[in-house]
Amino acid sequence: MKIDSRWPRRLSKVRIHVQDGRFRISGLGGWYSYWRDPYYLMLTIPWQGFAVITVVVYVLANAAAALLFLLGGEGTIANARPGSFLDAFFFSVQTSASIGYGVMSPGNTYAHILVTLEAVISIVGIAVLTGLAYARFSRPTAKVMFSKVAVISDFARTPTLMFRAANERRNQILEAQMRLYLAIDENLEGRMMRRFYELALQRDRNPNFFLTWTALHSVDTKSPLYGLDQSALLQKNIALIVSLSGIDQTVAQAIHARHTYYAPDLLWNHDFKDIIHAVPDSDTEDGEAVIRYIDFSDFHEVKQKD
Repeated sequence: MKIDSRWPRRLSKVRIHVQDGRFRISGLGGWYSYWRDPYYLMLTIPWQGFAVITVVVYVLANAAAALLFLLGGEGTIANARPGSFLDAFFFSVQTSASIGYGVMSPGNTYAHILVTLEAVISIVGIAVLTGLAYARFSRPTAKVMFSKVAVISDFARTPTLMFRAANERRNQILEAQMRLYLAIDENLEGRMMRRFYELALQRDRNPNFFLTWTALHSVDTKSPLYGLDQSALLQKNIALIVSLSGIDQTVAQAIHARHTYYAPDLLWNHDFKDIIHAVPDSDTEDGEAVIRYIDFSDFHEVKQKD
């Protein structure tokens, strides 16, 4: 069987770094890794880069057109200075943008052919640029904050893995779903493999996620984490991958958020500090009513259990 050798050259090596229990793949998700795929590059590059690439391509395209106009010799562009690159460049800009000030115009058949080609190319270019800009603006993003650490402590007499999520937009994420996966190195028949397991959450759905959500996974005999301690988790380079999805009520579109916890991010025998508080309502006469509030300043804070 003949094997196409082009694919290995395009993707010959992928560097994987494991340091302090954290698993890193070079270039994963980075806009700079899409230089072979211009569409994804223009979708993922920061807005500053998008603007710079757009301007550079526009200037180079008009410069190339100006050189083609100059190849036609004197009289190609009426009312332009003979041999002037600037006049040819700005005539190309006026043509591509369909401005037409009426000062410079095509002076012969060669110029008319170039103007026709440039008009067609500029129409396609404007359509592509408009589509890319719309795709960037219309792409929904989730502003979901996850706690910096996860804790493992007894909850309802069972060791339980816990972490927090909060909706920073203060709108509603409808039919929110959360999935938790464990990535772990395992030695199977003498081969080192990266295995993935889905960890069951006590509540993996939230019909109306607009404030906070504490995810709970029971580390019982059914859990792949059962019997593993901190050193074992570090040795096996574990990663806990959180995937949250739902429908943003404001734009009525699906949104996604992800976060990864590594072994050093797991704190044993710790609890999260309370962020929901209740104080008496001073506006009531009997003082029995209470006001509840959430203090996000303690969102990432933990305390060691006694």
